[in-house]
Amino acid sequence: MGAFFGVASKKDCIADVFFGTDYHSHLGTKCGGMAAFDKEIGLQRKIHDLGNAPFRHKFEHIFSDMRGQTAMGIISDYDPQPLIIRSHLGVYAVCFVGVINNAEALVKKYLTDGKGHFGVSSGSQVNMTELLAALIDSKDNFADGIEFARQKIEGTASILILTESGSLIAARDKMGRLPVLIGKNKDGYCVAFESFSYQKLGYKEFKELGPNEIVEVTSDGVKTLVQPGKEMRICSFLWTYYGYPTSSYEGVNVEVMRCKNGEIMAESDTKKGNNEGVDYVCGVPDSGTPHAIGYANKSKIPFARPYIKYTPTWSRSFMPVEQVDRNRIARMKQIPVKELIKGKSLLFVDDSIVRGTQLKETVEFLYENGAKSVHMRSACPPIMFGCKYLNFSRATSDMELITRRMIAELEGKQGLKHIDEYSDAETERGKALRNAICEKFGFTSLEFQSIQGMIDAIGIDPCKLCTYCWNGKE
Repeated sequence: MGAFFGVASKKDCIADVFFGTDYHSHLGTKCGGMAAFDKEIGLQRKIHDLGNAPFRHKFEHIFSDMRGQTAMGIISDYDPQPLIIRSHLGVYAVCFVGVINNAEALVKKYLTDGKGHFGVSSGSQVNMTELLAALIDSKDNFADGIEFARQKIEGTASILILTESGSLIAARDKMGRLPVLIGKNKDGYCVAFESFSYQKLGYKEFKELGPNEIVEVTSDGVKTLVQPGKEMRICSFLWTYYGYPTSSYEGVNVEVMRCKNGEIMAESDTKKGNNEGVDYVCGVPDSGTPHAIGYANKSKIPFARPYIKYTPTWSRSFMPVEQVDRNRIARMKQIPVKELIKGKSLLFVDDSIVRGTQLKETVEFLYENGAKSVHMRSACPPIMFGCKYLNFSRATSDMELITRRMIAELEGKQGLKHIDEYSDAETERGKALRNAICEKFGFTSLEFQSIQGMIDAIGIDPCKLCTYCWNGKE
């Protein structure tokens, strides 16, 4: 997905931006970048590939390479960022997080109408950040340009700009699908996605931008350029999976939500008698663990860790490009505690089940080590639609989703007319879907959190939550 972190300060802020950006490393694995403005040097930029080493390692020499009183960093899962742009708006650095679904059409229109040009990478692909900058440059100032870009973009764009005057311009996406927060200390202000990232650096809470809001940030203050909109659709997946446990969005802490989510699932299972005979409740590490703790606390079934992830050298299982390599690394990381597996009935809670490619190997691994039975619970509802807003569960086809594949096996294209029924565990189609997935992956039983249970766990107005990947509703 990606995330950015920026600082406008009265003193050199490279250290804060280095550590603040690094604290967002869980949100992306492809590339990272930093840009800074110094009154003597001007704008500077560094970009590194993060495919084989994390941000911290790749940017460890940044303190001798770069300086500035205003700076920003980004973790990106796609195009290299930030870019330095020279236009009639001046020289500036820009980065964004989101997705431009109509990029090809926008590129063609820009090339036809404006007779302009773009640099391209291998495969003739245009960097989406450069496309965004071209849209922004269509207007006479940054605020109008950002608003114009957001009107033309089909998708999502949260934007951070570093100007040659040393200010930051931060814009939350139009529907507020991603968080953008402002922190403050005695020397200035910072912009971040994850609240804990600046709290650890000594910044205090200042404000959370509203959807569509645009602000200009300097060391002296925060000026609103565009007022926040009234509609919001923040991504519910931030709480179930993406967000770091210590962060809060819209006033709701991630870890607290996950524990509550597990409690709601346990309450439902207990009422139905679906967890009878279970010896241990376990979390699929790492993001499934707090959901499992909540489940265990509510159900009174002991929590255990029957296998441990070995992370000193393999911290991210999805870093390799090929799925077969990701599966192999995931398996290598799983170190069993055989005393907690052999002869035991285990109930695992995972943050989600998207493609299910690694779960099958996990279940086989557990049975190889003597598990009596393996029950699976998903902390979110069945994912029926690939995300078109934040690059989560994006695929060449929705048929890569395990739910869609199973529906096709059960009923063919006709089944797609009954997605609501397949999502509902109480319907015949819903039961058939769960049984089919159980058979495919070797689960003793399977259940998903309901959309209502998810909403209750988050605890904010459901009209403000994006649930598109579960029910297809905009």
